[in-house]
Amino acid sequence: MKAHMTRSLSGTRAIKAALSAILAAALCACANYAGIHSDQQIARPQQFNTTLSLPSEGGQWPMADWADQFGDAQLKALLEEALQGSPTIAQARARIAGAQAYAESAKANTMPRVDANYSLMRQQFSGTAGVPPPYAGSWQTHNDGLLSASYDLDLWGKNREALKAAVSEVQASEADAEVVNLTLGTTLARTYNQLARLYVLRDIAQQEVERRQQIDRITAGRIATGLDTEVERKTAQANLATARSGLAELDGGSLTTRYQLAALIGEGPDRGLAIARPALGVGNEVRLPDNLPADLVSRRPDLVAARWRVDEITHQVKEAKAEFYPDINLRAAIGLDSFGFGRFLTAASRTVNVGPAIHLPIFDAGALRAHLKGRYADLDNAIATYNQTLIRALTDVATQLAQIRSSDAQLADAQVAQRAAREAEHLAITQYKGGLTNQLTVLNADMNALQADQAVANLLMNRRDQEIALALALGGGYLDTSSEPTRSADLAAPSNPVTAR
Repeated sequence: MKAHMTRSLSGTRAIKAALSAILAAALCACANYAGIHSDQQIARPQQFNTTLSLPSEGGQWPMADWADQFGDAQLKALLEEALQGSPTIAQARARIAGAQAYAESAKANTMPRVDANYSLMRQQFSGTAGVPPPYAGSWQTHNDGLLSASYDLDLWGKNREALKAAVSEVQASEADAEVVNLTLGTTLARTYNQLARLYVLRDIAQQEVERRQQIDRITAGRIATGLDTEVERKTAQANLATARSGLAELDGGSLTTRYQLAALIGEGPDRGLAIARPALGVGNEVRLPDNLPADLVSRRPDLVAARWRVDEITHQVKEAKAEFYPDINLRAAIGLDSFGFGRFLTAASRTVNVGPAIHLPIFDAGALRAHLKGRYADLDNAIATYNQTLIRALTDVATQLAQIRSSDAQLADAQVAQRAAREAEHLAITQYKGGLTNQLTVLNADMNALQADQAVANLLMNRRDQEIALALALGGGYLDTSSEPTRSADLAAPSNPVTAR
């Protein structure tokens, strides 16, 4: 008895040793990813020189209600309407829902699976084949019921990495939706400001028509006294017609802008006809917030989305690496299998099986390596996209700030020029009426006054447009409150998951 037990133990140890040797040999022979890696690194905002272009001015980051600074209740209502009814917002929400569904599917792969199956088949067995009597040549009903369970041990983290990648895609999709919200809101506000511009320019054009009518009347009086000829009269009439044509052009532009606003809020063109004249104010004082380059990465939704996508593909790289290792799946099943109904629910019909299923890639003609190379290429692209997005974000803020400062400087001189041009025009008309100057002097003075009025109006509207663009460049009140996808140090220099060789 003792000798028998000794032989049994020795046989068990020999089997284990043989299995270990076979597994070790298979691991050595299986596909590997040696030499496949990435050297790309995510840029940090602090590594770019921004001190002169983006000075710390003690200002505040935009709030989510940044449009309220202009004091126009209609603009606020239009923004709310757009966020509720725009198809672009619906598209963004659908993309989030799709990403969440994929994440749920990836999570399911990390959990055990249980299935129940039942089949019934009526079959006539061959009388000359391998089925023994009494079933040979007879009709039988085959009943088969099975309750099975399986669980992927996921020793190398393939399923876990797939889940993490899916969660990162959800985060990126949510940030993308914020990009859509912000882009839609600022585009609508800038189009609304364009409508305000057209109204102001129309007021100026209407005043110009009235001045040209005045000049035409004065010219008619001067012709009666012999001071002017029909040449001056025809010139005055031509200038009046030109002024009226400009008025009609502005009316057409206003109508087109209304249609654009209606499309932005997700309605038909008639909705734009109901929009009243804008009543936009000057807006808040423009001062940049402190610590801007560093904080911008969590304030710009496009940067947040790009960062999450780097994290997503980093996990996909890990998932692709796990494909090189053995996949072990535990399986168990219990059920009933019998011919006929009478014995189906008896203990004799019971069937049980349990055991592992092992998959080990040994030779795949380079398919796994090619797949991993593709993932690393995706990672390089995602990192480059993030870096480019960061550079663009810094440039956007610096550009909008420079344009605002330029508009402020131009506005002061433009207003001085406007006052002088108006005074010159008034004097020219007075002298023309009194016979002290000619029509050409009046027309030149009138043209200068018109251009000065238009320049001031456009500068004021441009500055407001630049304020809206600066709110967009600073993230429009967005703040990423989700957990960091990767540690800051890893973002600056990707570690093992990204650069492992």
